[in-house]
Amino acid sequence: MTHELTATSLASASSNATGNGGWWRDAVIYQVYVRSFADSDGDGVGDLRGVRERLPHLARLGVDAVWLTPFYVSPQADGGYDVADYRAVDPLFGTLADTDDLVRAAHAIGLRVIVDVVPNHTSERHPWFRAALAGEPGARERYLFRPGRGADGAEPPNDWESVFGGPAWSRVPDGDWYLHLFAPEQPDLDWEHPEVAEEFASVLRFWLDLGVDGFRVDVAHGMVKAPGLPDIGRGAQATLIGTEPLPFFDQDGVHEIHRSWRRLLDSYGDGRIGVAEAWAPTSERLALYVRPDELHQAFNFRFLTCPWDPEAMRTVIDESLAATASVGAPTTWVLSNHDVVRHVTRYGGGARGLARARAAALLMLALPGSAYVYQGEELGLPEVADLPDELRRDPAFHRSAGQDGLRDGCRVPIPWAGGGAPYGFGPGGSWLPQPADWAGLTVQTQTGDPHSTLELYRAALELRRALPGLGAPEAGRELPGKRDPYGMRWLPAPEGVLLFTRPGFACTVNTRGAVVELPSPGRPVLSSSPVATDGRTVRLPADSCTWWAI
Repeated sequence: MTHELTATSLASASSNATGNGGWWRDAVIYQVYVRSFADSDGDGVGDLRGVRERLPHLARLGVDAVWLTPFYVSPQADGGYDVADYRAVDPLFGTLADTDDLVRAAHAIGLRVIVDVVPNHTSERHPWFRAALAGEPGARERYLFRPGRGADGAEPPNDWESVFGGPAWSRVPDGDWYLHLFAPEQPDLDWEHPEVAEEFASVLRFWLDLGVDGFRVDVAHGMVKAPGLPDIGRGAQATLIGTEPLPFFDQDGVHEIHRSWRRLLDSYGDGRIGVAEAWAPTSERLALYVRPDELHQAFNFRFLTCPWDPEAMRTVIDESLAATASVGAPTTWVLSNHDVVRHVTRYGGGARGLARARAAALLMLALPGSAYVYQGEELGLPEVADLPDELRRDPAFHRSAGQDGLRDGCRVPIPWAGGGAPYGFGPGGSWLPQPADWAGLTVQTQTGDPHSTLELYRAALELRRALPGLGAPEAGRELPGKRDPYGMRWLPAPEGVLLFTRPGFACTVNTRGAVVELPSPGRPVLSSSPVATDGRTVRLPADSCTWWAI
């Protein structure tokens, strides 16, 4: 049995979202990495017009919103996350008019639009940093400039290292050092300076006034550093997530910033949201970002990094749901994004990696709360691991002597149609080369094939809207102390199998590499692999997930 059994009559079912204001509680949001989605002008780089032209794909897929990675004026030292002008569109991606057209076109077909905001750091070419280097009085106070240590201040101010490798400090000609937790071209802002907060409040209003529906907050856990910028005491490279507090990440002071932004978002009064990219060390720490007066969503990276292991997955799911329920918020699930190896490859690659990725997608979409889909995930794209070094753009690759560079492989432009590169990406080539064997993975090839990953995603999103037991519970139901707030219950299952129910629904996940037999939970409505059942027992395929009506 495959997703061919999905009832076509479900297509007209209404969304589970609890009213316009709570749309985000169970929304499925699609991430567009703009430079790799669709190219409208033939320069090999995706752009805003290309996104607008491909909006029908997202509507047919069945997502609720689209998140756009940065398209602002930038030297592109880190894929646009080094912003030189937060209110202008880089000519590489189009114009402000193109942005307005895209937002209007998305809204016209029922899609909301979320854009990135990058508040931890600017580009080195931002006017503020240029003024700081030019010696303008007070300009350096907006950033984290410090004198060095040792003889003549020749040593960095502390022992922090960059997420991209190497020291987190760079020295300017007059001897001072500035902090950059990422690339040297991305100097960190000092959020204790009042002008920083004022500027970003103005930036948010600019885009809200244009009509965007919210913001994904880049490095939402990083804007505040520990007082005095203390040494860590060990020479390890900075990481985005760990098991212990770090003096530059997840400091309590970030929450006041997010509270101020929540007040700003709420002042628009029509479901505008904030989404935290917060790499917190525990589920409880992550839940602090989605308290009732803070942001609306926070990516669940513990779920993303969880191995293909039933005990580990159940632990992450239980802890995540408990933590967010304690603050009255939904959990936000994610499997891939533009910063990590695609999960087809993380799960082993090849046929087995794809089988696990398909199953993980159904598991994610069956869980309570919201979910994000990274472009190409719905096509079953693997990581591209054999890119020529000279074409790589990831600063982490170049700062770590080629030992890192995983982000380029997940950013290869996606295939739309045709038998060879650029597979309909645009009228020219593509900024990163696409594999020669992607013809079978294009949107065109997979459309209408009942066994394809694309049709699996389309069927799953259709059913997610139709089945009343999926998505999120009513707003306010997941209150602190409320028992079983999601109507989700784990049931006994054979070793290697996860089995849970929600109202009128059951989900089974077989993580083993062999078929497992168990009593049938109900009527199968969707499966990542063909399921054999006689109505009493079921044979679950290896590395599969099945949805059941009960």
